[in-house]
Amino acid sequence: MNLDFMPSRRLALYAAKLFLTRSLAVLIALVMVLMMLDLLGESSKILKIPGNGEAELWQYVTLRVPQLISRFLPFSVLLGALIAFTGLNQHSEVISMKAAGLSAHQILAPMIAASLGVAALLFVFNETVVIQSIRTLDAWSDADYKPIPPESGVLSNVWIRDGDDLVKARFVGGNGSTTKLRGVTIYERENGAMARVVDAERADQVPGGWQLRTVRTYDARTNMVMSYPEMTALAGVEPARFTLAKVNPAERSFGDLRGAIDDLAAAGRPTEEARTGWWHKMSGPLSTVLMPLLAATAAFGLARSGKVLLRATIGMALGFAYFVADNFSIALGNIGAYPPFLAAWAPFFLFLLIGELVLIRQEE
Repeated sequence: MNLDFMPSRRLALYAAKLFLTRSLAVLIALVMVLMMLDLLGESSKILKIPGNGEAELWQYVTLRVPQLISRFLPFSVLLGALIAFTGLNQHSEVISMKAAGLSAHQILAPMIAASLGVAALLFVFNETVVIQSIRTLDAWSDADYKPIPPESGVLSNVWIRDGDDLVKARFVGGNGSTTKLRGVTIYERENGAMARVVDAERADQVPGGWQLRTVRTYDARTNMVMSYPEMTALAGVEPARFTLAKVNPAERSFGDLRGAIDDLAAAGRPTEEARTGWWHKMSGPLSTVLMPLLAATAAFGLARSGKVLLRATIGMALGFAYFVADNFSIALGNIGAYPPFLAAWAPFFLFLLIGELVLIRQEE
């Protein structure tokens, strides 16, 4: 068995460059089009807030573009591989490579190696840029594009239950003893009926509870509205109740999410969604490695046979089938129907086997 997958350095660099440049071009085009369409839908919501203008539109773009890059980079790699393979086939370069003694796997190896580098960069990009942009944009959109508090690690629209009462915090910032709440609303209930609503601009931790600031209350029994500068409430409610009430894997880094999973497990809370998201932080970027393999059907076969378009369509169908299967599997993992590891990795290994089977049966 010949294990030299890159016998020609010049040929490997040529194939990898062809693949990467096509993928980058597709990514830029996709992000530009999708960003313009997204901005058309959100610009009216942003600009209707007094004080918002062109600077806020550019702020939205800078927060949204990293998310579009992260989501559509695997699509771009698939389309870039299809374009590269189709060009190599139509110009008989694949025929020349095979005539020189290269196997299908040796032709494919440079693109697989390049896609591994892309996967590593995507993982780092997700961990350093994307999670922060998702966290900030979610908090900003939940606030209807009004200014949001500057706390790091801000969570938005967090709900918890305190006995029969419901508590909503518009923003939760910090962690542990530094946790601070903004826009707090407490719905006090008696026998299932609303008794009183307490609104506060902010809440800070005090021994045994929370100190509400700038408080406004509505008593449903007397139909009276009262205002207070301060009020103590939420006795015995730990800060972790707020920070663990909304664990979104997309907003947490790899290490932070691992810690949140341990905290959820210690608190007896469901961890399936968080565990599935943790595993998918690895399997998601690695999906770029599958794309050249699934698109390889476009590379082989005689161009003059007239089946290049059909082969490219098959490769595209395999790639999009993977994304459908991956999203479906993640959804099942989030609700606990699949084990988290299986939900995140089963589509990857399934389509790896499918791609290898198609390649071996056709060309090897």
